[in-house]
Order: sequence, then C-alpha cells, then structure tokens
Amino acid sequence: MRAVAVQAFGATPEVVQVPKPTPGPGEVLVKIDYAALNPFDWQVADGLLDGRAPHAFPLVLGLDFAGRVDVVGPGENRFVVGDAVYGQAGRPPVGTGTYAEYVTMPHDSTIAGVPDGLALRAAAALPTAGMTALQILRTGVALEPGDSLLLVGAAGGVGSALTQLAAARDLRVVAVVRGDERERMRALGAVLAIDSTEESVREACGRAVPGGVDAVVDLVSADAESFDAYASLMRPGGAALSTRGAAPPGKGVNFRLTATGALLDALAAAAVAGEVHLPVDAEYPLEKAPEALERNRVGGARGKTLFVP
Repeated sequence: MRAVAVQAFGATPEVVQVPKPTPGPGEVLVKIDYAALNPFDWQVADGLLDGRAPHAFPLVLGLDFAGRVDVVGPGENRFVVGDAVYGQAGRPPVGTGTYAEYVTMPHDSTIAGVPDGLALRAAAALPTAGMTALQILRTGVALEPGDSLLLVGAAGGVGSALTQLAAARDLRVVAVVRGDERERMRALGAVLAIDSTEESVREACGRAVPGGVDAVVDLVSADAESFDAYASLMRPGGAALSTRGAAPPGKGVNFRLTATGALLDALAAAAVAGEVHLPVDAEYPLEKAPEALERNRVGGARGKTLFVP
C-alpha cells in the first residue's frame, strides 16, 4: 500500500510502498478516508521519541484518522465490517502510522465509532487536539460555570477546541494569540482575545479580570520563566497547567494526554451536539503530505490539514 514515511530520523518524508497490514486477534483493519496532520508527526520524524520508544523503519507518519472497518480480525471485537470509525494510532513500535491507505487498531484501543451527524472528514480533525482539550477540562483544571480561563496559544488545534468546549460549559475564555486571530477566537466563544504582538497580556488581562483569572492553560511556553509570567496572572489558589512540561514543581501541572476510546466517544458526542468543530484549512492527496509537513514547521495554519489516501 502507499504510505508517507521516513527512512531514518531527519530524512525527508516520501511516498513509499509498504506491505498492507493484516489485523491480528481483537484488531480491525481500517481503510483510511482521511488522516490529519499534527506537529507531533514531523517531530517524530525528526527523532522526538528516539531512545524513548521502539521504532520501525520505514517509519510511517501520522496519528489521527477516520475511515471504515475493512477487515475484522479473529476473536472478540466490538466492530463489524463497514463501521465508520475514527481514532488515534500510535502503539509501539512507532512507525505504524496513518499517512497510509490502511491501519490496524486493537478494537479496545483509542478508536471509536463515528456517530450519525458527524462526517468522517470532521471526525478526522478531532482526535489528538480534541481529546487533549476535553481531558484538560475534565481533569486538568477544576472550573465552574462563570469561572475565567486564560488560554495561551489559543489559535492552534488544541486551543481552538478548548475555547469551544470551555465556552459550551459557560467558562469565560481569555485567549492569547499571535497575529490576526482575535476575531476568529471570539467567534469560537472567547470573551476576550489578546494579540500578544500588539499589546501587553498582563495589562489587557488585568483590565478584563482585575482579581486574576481562575485558571491558566499554557499551550506554548517551553520554559519555566515564560510559564511563570502567565501563571502570575492567576488569582491565589487558581490552577495553572502546561502542555509543554514548563510548569516548575509546586507551581503548576504538566499535563500529558491519556488517550482512550471512551474519551473519543465523549468527544464525538460533543461534536454532534455542536460544542466543538475543528475547521479544515487544507486537504491534499497523500502525495502532497511531504510538502504540507514542511509548511507546518513554519507555522501559521488556521485549521487542520487532512490527507486523502
């Protein structure tokens, strides 16, 4: 089958032919309709997980997908041929990804049915960003309706999903962005959007929430000093969270996603209810994936990029 892979860490991604996988006991073979790009994909290709997990080369890239069950493996299984499904691949070894025509998944792993009312194209954009956002709200920060949330790096996939899900829970989102994203963030439900390239976040946030925000979720700061600058805008007793491992001990939570099929089920229900939608910025055939990955390195995407095998 056709897939996009690298032959070694740091190599240029390319379209290759790899064997079509066969589902084992308790697995399904999914024919992929759409695979979604995440920055994590090119980071893995660069060697992000080298030494931390086993890898297989050629290393097929990609985590997020949506498609239909093509073959059901032997043994117990909750899916049948033809089921619409979506999910997040990524079991070891690293390199059995979704930039491909097919992927195998254990039926009890991070895979879920796509319900009526949710298109496969929309579902493919959701898994990693949507699950991260939903789990942050469920377990990362304890907030009640009416509470305020300072969201740093709000314009990306996780931030866009988190803004929508938070607004649906009647939280007041103060979105920090870079560049001309304020109108879009307000449309997603933020009560205030601050362009950090044009004004002081401290001053703008202080005017909007004089007593300090109830929580800070920082999606971009890579060091403790930057994280602390945003956390200082929080009221005493508030909750600060980093998705980049930047929270110093005792000063915040370093969040890591625990992806599950149940979380995908909840995310799909939220999407059907109209609480979250990640817009698709671009859609390409699989052959264009190497170019799209290179563009993603530069940044500036306003929505998800999908690949069609």
